[in-house]
Amino acid sequence: MPNQEIIVLMVQIVAALGVVVSVVYLGLQIKQQNMITKAQFGHSLTQRLYDRYFQTSKDLEYAQFMSTDWHADKYDPVEGWRISMAIMTYLVDLFDVYDKVQEGLVDKSHLDTRMRTLKLGVMKTPIAKGVWQQWKGNRSQEFIDWFESEIYPDTESHLDESVFKESADQLNITRD
Repeated sequence: MPNQEIIVLMVQIVAALGVVVSVVYLGLQIKQQNMITKAQFGHSLTQRLYDRYFQTSKDLEYAQFMSTDWHADKYDPVEGWRISMAIMTYLVDLFDVYDKVQEGLVDKSHLDTRMRTLKLGVMKTPIAKGVWQQWKGNRSQEFIDWFESEIYPDTESHLDESVFKESADQLNITRD
């Protein structure tokens, strides 16, 4: 009889070790999957920038558009609309990257790259201020405060609502 008790005890020990090994293995698999997911997100974000840069280098019309003066007071309505859409594209991309950084899915360097580009002056143009005024309502106050302190550090308070109105009056986006 003692031999049976020893055998049962040994089976229980082996089973317990199996559970421990399985849990450790599962933990390693989850860690590896998280690393793969982060790498995939990082790659897709880099690919977006690459596609934008490549499009600019191969498409003459797009390159000409990108090199126009976006700081003018008045625009042809089509040109103003194109500029607004380009700025919205930058903002939507930034929102996505910011959220992924906050969730720990990508490295902050992806966000820093985009912010360095926006800090070059695009977001200081009248049309960009109007676009931001319109779109900031889609974001949390935490994001708004962060973004405005990064892009508009000299501004005492949040942007004035009249900036959006002035910009929107030039485009086909609002009606009385």
